Amino acid sequence: MRITEVEIDDDMIRLGQFLKLSGLAENGVHAKELIEDEEVTVNGRVETRRGAQLHDGDVVAVGKDRARLIARELST
Repeated sequence: MRITEVEIDDDMIRLGQFLKLSGLAENGVHAKELIEDEEVTVNGRVETRRGAQLHDGDVVAVGKDRARLIARELST
């Protein structure tokens, strides 16, 4: 099983945004549909909240496609 690593320059991202950024969803409408149809899992559990917060190490899956969040908080 291959997991794509997706790095962000923050410590958190919302699920809908991550689906688009990682390429698991084509756009925001597609992300919303995937979530509403319960086709998205986070760390192996179905997630139905588009605004769910993802943190470093979380693995999001749609079907056989998986992406791991690599979050690094920027120092100010």
